[in-house]
Amino acid sequence: MKYAKLGDIEIPAIALGTWSWGTGINGGNQIFGNSYGEEDLKPVFELAMKQGFNLWDTAAVYGMGAAEKILGSCIKNNPNVILSTKFTPLGLQTRKAVGRFLKKSCCRLGVEQVDLYWIHSPANVQKWTKELIPLLKQEEVKYVGVSNHNLEQVKEADQILKQAGFKLSAVQNHYSLLYQVSEETGILKWCKENQVVFFSYMVLEQGALTGKYDGEHPFKRGTRRAKAFPVEVLNQIQGLLKGLRDLGEQYKATPAQITIAWALAKGTVPIIGVTKKEQVEDLSKAFEIELTAKEVKGLERLAKDVGVNVKASWEN
Repeated sequence: MKYAKLGDIEIPAIALGTWSWGTGINGGNQIFGNSYGEEDLKPVFELAMKQGFNLWDTAAVYGMGAAEKILGSCIKNNPNVILSTKFTPLGLQTRKAVGRFLKKSCCRLGVEQVDLYWIHSPANVQKWTKELIPLLKQEEVKYVGVSNHNLEQVKEADQILKQAGFKLSAVQNHYSLLYQVSEETGILKWCKENQVVFFSYMVLEQGALTGKYDGEHPFKRGTRRAKAFPVEVLNQIQGLLKGLRDLGEQYKATPAQITIAWALAKGTVPIIGVTKKEQVEDLSKAFEIELTAKEVKGLERLAKDVGVNVKASWEN
């Protein structure tokens, strides 16, 4: 197991994601085309905890509370869990909405405090960042972060918190071989310079970079990932997948493990969604892979040559 530091907390260098846990609006059925419930996921959770993967990332909008409820059921009587969840504005204009939503998340999760709490959207940075401050003062959350913000908005949020005697602890953005905007715009560099942890999500592009899908094996129709990666795009990225497979042969690893190793080599904490035991078991292998600088650059060149735009609709 490799570790990173989030303030005074030692965290696994890979976080486990729950976006595909449960069903409903923005839930596993709509995004991934599956319907995993507590009975399916509790054994996965228990294996992950046994192997030291105790950092879990979720959000109130994943299935509109469904993912938090399932995770909450799994973590009962388990004090070793490190929890990360999020507030999404969703057009709300009322005051103290962040605190109210946190209480609802804590209720679903069955906890009194969250280790890492995020503002999930850059809509109205001033308003929502300021509402994090009383939560920090009252120790309802230990650390705070922002997600889907650009560099200017990240800096603005950090400045607001510093004026109150706190600081931004983390940034969580879409970051993958196919979408390196957070690096290109200087966010990764800023995070490193300011001791802010960068969490990378959609590292595997919702399965597209696992090597399991192509034009003959597409994603389930009607899902978010099928819209993002239709057959023509799946065919277009096969050159990158061949590069991942070729490198995988050298390390005796899968394309997914090489992709995760790339995200680790870039100094990020990748958030990897898990719904099956074998996915948890595969994660430990990624820690063993030490890609060279040449290999990292080679993968990035292959990714650039693909020439696809995988920017999500919610990203700023």
